[in-house]
Amino acid sequence: MAALPVNLDMDVLRTFVTGIDLGSFAKAATRLGRSPSAISLQMRKLEDQVGQPLLRRHGRGLALTEPGEMLLGYARRLLDLNDAAVSAVAAPALSGWVRLGLPQDFTETGLPTVLARFARLHPGVRVEAHVERDAVLRGELEAGRLDLALVWDTPGAAGEEGSVAHLPLVWIGPRAEAGLVAPNSLPPPLPPPLPRPLPLALFGPPCLFRRAATDALDAAGIPWRVAFSSPGLAGLWAAVAAGLGVTLRTPHGLPPTLRPLDPDDSDLPPLPSLRLRLVRGARGADPAVAHFAELLGETLAETTRRTALLP
Repeated sequence: MAALPVNLDMDVLRTFVTGIDLGSFAKAATRLGRSPSAISLQMRKLEDQVGQPLLRRHGRGLALTEPGEMLLGYARRLLDLNDAAVSAVAAPALSGWVRLGLPQDFTETGLPTVLARFARLHPGVRVEAHVERDAVLRGELEAGRLDLALVWDTPGAAGEEGSVAHLPLVWIGPRAEAGLVAPNSLPPPLPPPLPRPLPLALFGPPCLFRRAATDALDAAGIPWRVAFSSPGLAGLWAAVAAGLGVTLRTPHGLPPTLRPLDPDDSDLPPLPSLRLRLVRGARGADPAVAHFAELLGETLAETTRRTALLP
């Protein structure tokens, strides 16, 4: 006699995905209005159903096992299909538009996933993405030309409203072990110890990352010079990989040709963290905008959490 099929519980899958996206099942309990003990029971039930451990200890927190990573992808698709079915039957289809502003760091990590999920759920909503630097995004939001904007907060900024993640600032240099060979017209990748004055590859002002780099170097008494300037992140990555200078950014979305530099090994000053926030504009309560903000926040919380766990 064939074994009966296992029917996964949508509520349990939602708890699983929410806990991973928030980086904490305690936060998931608060978000979903359940007790921590109820959440623990749900996770044990899910592991019993699939017959595999889904979570493992990672430092003070939890990380996914290989079966857990596999189930997470299926769980997202099942929940998307469930939500799309409920939305199609029980509520009128959303329409209108969402105008999103975001920094270049997230155009390839996070955004494509959100756009695909949102388009499946709400094909009648038009999404416009504006990729700009932080200062421009804030101005566009205040002027009412954006509905949502991903912005960086300076260290010590008050309040947690709209907070998506806290990411470390790091010095970034070429990955020497990648075997990069610079063209004859360019200098080789920077070897340790780094030269003085320190050559930097930066955006032009005003730029939060540029200011953080020069302020940290000035406070440490390290002379510096701007060796390369570019309005685009791809230009900065290329310049650093070619050995023109070091830059400062978060490690999120770092290309394989680059690596974070250890401040101790490189004789560079330590750096603080930045908070990433999703800020809503005047149309923030619009149903399409609100749902897009929810999907984007959940997705970026997960992708940036994995970045924060990188050694």
